[in-house]
Amino acid sequence: LESGNAVYQALLKSGVDAHVFDFDVDTLNQLIQQEFDRVFIALHGRGGEDGTIQGALDSIGLPYTGSGVLGSALAMDKIRSKAIWRHFGLPAPEAVELEPQTNWSAVVEKLGLPIMVKPVNEGSSIGASKVTQENDLEPAFHQARQFDQRVMAESLVEGGEYTVPILNDTVLPLIKLETAR
Repeated sequence: LESGNAVYQALLKSGVDAHVFDFDVDTLNQLIQQEFDRVFIALHGRGGEDGTIQGALDSIGLPYTGSGVLGSALAMDKIRSKAIWRHFGLPAPEAVELEPQTNWSAVVEKLGLPIMVKPVNEGSSIGASKVTQENDLEPAFHQARQFDQRVMAESLVEGGEYTVPILNDTVLPLIKLETAR
């Protein structure tokens, strides 16, 4: 909501005739009836970044910002996006997909400690846990599983979190992401 409001205020300040929608079942009907030109998507996580809203907007022929359905879905799936990065020679931390019957000791042996455990198809911090002891790995798995049936563990990478916007072939300024936790 904060992102959406910031975008909305910036559009108004720039003289754009903008309107705000908090997406729900009736939003598509409103977008069709009011004959908008395009949508600036400012939704985070599942539903907003995973191709769902993009597919709905494609179905009514309304242009939108950001990646399309396939790009969004692949980027949201941390396991698949990691496979794509590796295919193109980009470095990515080691990871394994976890199951209820996972051998937790084998995961620690493969990845080392500390480990990040997270839902495969959620935003960067939703349901994520930093695990520093092997006996915390299974509880972290169950916590992440509350948000997605697919859960992964990956080697922890220390450092800042950044978003790099790219518009066609132009790399825009980096944005550093920070949370209170």
